[in-house]
Amino acid sequence: MKEIGYVRVSTERQADRGISLEAQSEKIRAMALVQGAELVETIVEGGESAKTLNRPGMTKLLALIKKGKVQAVIVAKLDRRTRSVKDLCELLERFERRGVALVSVNESLATGSAAGRLVLNMMAAVSQWEREAIGERTRDALRHKRANGERVSNIRFGYRLGADGRQPDAGEQAVLDEIRTLRQNGHTLRGIAAALNRKALRTRRGSPWRLEDVARIVRQAAESR
Repeated sequence: MKEIGYVRVSTERQADRGISLEAQSEKIRAMALVQGAELVETIVEGGESAKTLNRPGMTKLLALIKKGKVQAVIVAKLDRRTRSVKDLCELLERFERRGVALVSVNESLATGSAAGRLVLNMMAAVSQWEREAIGERTRDALRHKRANGERVSNIRFGYRLGADGRQPDAGEQAVLDEIRTLRQNGHTLRGIAAALNRKALRTRRGSPWRLEDVARIVRQAAESR
């Protein structure tokens, strides 16, 4: 049997460190060995969210499945695949049409049987419910804090909280000017992050700039116009 491994981490920092990716890959190799299957390839998806199927590694995987080049897909953990019940159902339907099984190492599940598909769908539904419930509790807590006059958000990058309220921070304002200039000159978000790091500029946390950090600032700038 020919199998494809699929590993994913959600942040570029995790992708750069590679620890999580290697741990997932090792689990996949071990499962393929136990099954006596040929692990043709392991697709690595670094710094990509599981909220959507529209990501490079997933696109490549689906193309291989469509061409009939794989009989099973192994993932280390179910949420490395997708976090949406709707997307999971869509994937399982595509797999079933092509006769491809989905194997999850962590959950000890395989969709080669009706029972396996049922349990997999149930687990995904419960996982999605948990995320939505946490989101509801967080919104309720923030609403309560606002009603009591408590601060519920961080001071936006470029400013500090002073005695007279929010005040511009000279150092962070200089970084904002740099980001604005690079963006106007056509640099990508990833390119801007790299440029800031080359100049030894750091985020408020003192960490190197990532694509997500730059994207947040660009989005905030657009919203404030």
